[in-house]
Amino acid sequence: MIYYGARDLAASFRVVRANTVQIAEDIPENKYDFKAAPDCRSVRQTLTHLALAYPAMQMKFHQDRVSDAAKFNFMEFFQKVGADEATPRSKNEIVALLKSEGEKFATYLEGLSEATLAEPVAMHPGSQPATKSRFEMLLSAKEHEMHHRAQLMVAERMLGILPHLTRQMQERMASRPAART
Repeated sequence: MIYYGARDLAASFRVVRANTVQIAEDIPENKYDFKAAPDCRSVRQTLTHLALAYPAMQMKFHQDRVSDAAKFNFMEFFQKVGADEATPRSKNEIVALLKSEGEKFATYLEGLSEATLAEPVAMHPGSQPATKSRFEMLLSAKEHEMHHRAQLMVAERMLGILPHLTRQMQERMASRPAART
């Protein structure tokens, strides 16, 4: 069996965050208020949300060693974070925040023990599964970021920007020898 531990979790989060930072850098600041639809977050709001919300919630939840999700006041936490998300920020400030908060979370992940990652946490009543390991919950921070990053890549395309991952793939394909038929 191949084990995926704290160092791997931190490394993979750093890769995901680096891709988010690249998107933040590729989109011109004058397009940061673009919304794909009226009731969606803008590019600025999405990037700020990624910088401040989910990794911070995960750190707070696990640093406090919450063992039952029903006992964590998610609404209170997200109200505080929501107020911070609403603070006006420039593109440079958002990029810096993505980098600093991302590294803070990755460093936190690296320091977790196998025993901590294996601890069970009870989910909200009626949730399936009824429990998750701390590892599964912390992994969801990366998944959450990838979900929003996909939204940002769609926004890039709508703005006429070819996402960097697509550009990189096209470059790799162009550098390969043509297949023989």
